[in-house]
Amino acid sequence: MTRDHPSGPAPLPSGDSDDVEVLEGGNVSDLVLRIGATVRKPWLRSSPAVTALLHHLHRHGFTGAPVSHGEHPEGHQCLAYVPGTLADRMPPMTTDELRELGAMARRLHDLTADFRPPEDADWQRLFPPEEPEVICHNDLAPWNLVRAPEGAREAFDGGGRRAESWCLIDWDGAGPASRMGDLGYAAHGFVPLHEGGDPEVDGRRLRALADGYGCDTEQRRALPGAALRRVRGMFDILTEGARTGLQPWARLHAEGHADHWGPAADYIERHRARWVEALTEP
Repeated sequence: MTRDHPSGPAPLPSGDSDDVEVLEGGNVSDLVLRIGATVRKPWLRSSPAVTALLHHLHRHGFTGAPVSHGEHPEGHQCLAYVPGTLADRMPPMTTDELRELGAMARRLHDLTADFRPPEDADWQRLFPPEEPEVICHNDLAPWNLVRAPEGAREAFDGGGRRAESWCLIDWDGAGPASRMGDLGYAAHGFVPLHEGGDPEVDGRRLRALADGYGCDTEQRRALPGAALRRVRGMFDILTEGARTGLQPWARLHAEGHADHWGPAADYIERHRARWVEALTEP
């Protein structure tokens, strides 16, 4: 059984049913499997809307997201497997790569601005509400970016189309949010904006990300504050999870994740004004 948005799925690749691998690296999702050229993960309440979003991006030629095959079998998302290496297992991006990442985020946001979700769309909402400018990925982070040498892999979309070299995975948290919120979260992971960084270097790298996105003056002024809200928001989610026992946040807090997000938020807050200057100076 395959169930998806009326626009229709890409054809399922055939064979490889005995080629199974547990995919590791996620902190939130339940068991994720690679079966041949596909990935199977639990079907969530947000999955119908996410499936429709991925079909929209695919139809418009956006190669930075996996192809969705809908629900197959019942109870599981079925996605094209994207070969490559996660960015968090590679050296930090160069400034040129940060510009490329910014451009990728801009194309994503511009395409989702025209997306009309299903009327019953039920997005997962993690962060405090933001102005719903576009549909955002909401977890633009190195652990969700698969990288491969340019032209080095084929997209498993049933049609033999060659993929670009970068692909964002794990769209379960996608939903309406602000452009700078999504880009600010990306800045945390990719610049990165972490405690112990060099504020001057980080300012230059943040500017490269904003330049690639094509931020206007208002967006440049807003970006450091948007990053702070997202990072502080993640820290608050973890501490609230520890207080209430809500999973997986209580587990992640016990594993020490809040020890990163809290100091990262403090670091951004200390240097926020400095980075606004770095982003807006001629």
